[in-house]
Amino acid sequence: MKLTVSLQITLDGVAQANGGNNEEMDPGFTRGGWAIPFNDEEVVQDILDTWRRPDAFLLGRKTYDLFEKYWGSRSDDGGFGEAISSKPKHLVSTTVKDPAWEHTTVISGDVAAGVRELKARPGGELLVVGSAALARWLLENELVDELNLVQFPVIVGEGQRLFPSEGKDFALDLVDSRVFRTGIIALTYRVGGRPQYA
Repeated sequence: MKLTVSLQITLDGVAQANGGNNEEMDPGFTRGGWAIPFNDEEVVQDILDTWRRPDAFLLGRKTYDLFEKYWGSRSDDGGFGEAISSKPKHLVSTTVKDPAWEHTTVISGDVAAGVRELKARPGGELLVVGSAALARWLLENELVDELNLVQFPVIVGEGQRLFPSEGKDFALDLVDSRVFRTGIIALTYRVGGRPQYA
């Protein structure tokens, strides 16, 4: 399976609280909801199409808890609840033992080995959404095949960024790009080897 990380980020790389402040997940962060003012239906449809595409999802515990509360009931939400509830979900957690959300299995212990086992399955796509800390860890452990970034034209100035200030370097190949009327840019990169330097 191809492992794709799909996240919404600001121009300064913040991937935290795009939909609003959540004290449970983001204590003390007051600049959440930076994606909401753009109200771009084309972008929402593009993100929904991405959520409908994979064979399975890979989620961190905080994101899983939030998504289960919000989308686990498959309420009238424009399709996101159905897209994620109907697919297998693999939860990376050392604390959750018996998840209640349907189609969920837990990866604990040797997480890298568990993810490699999923990636070894033939064909398909394993999608990481909304789990920036997990995405950073997967990238650092060289488990990411593709980055699907929806970049919003706003500088938040604080918050958790997708990419650390120090870490491994990666060459990226641009596979696709789209610019929306609101200035939002969707960028898809294939993760390559190491970059070349002058």
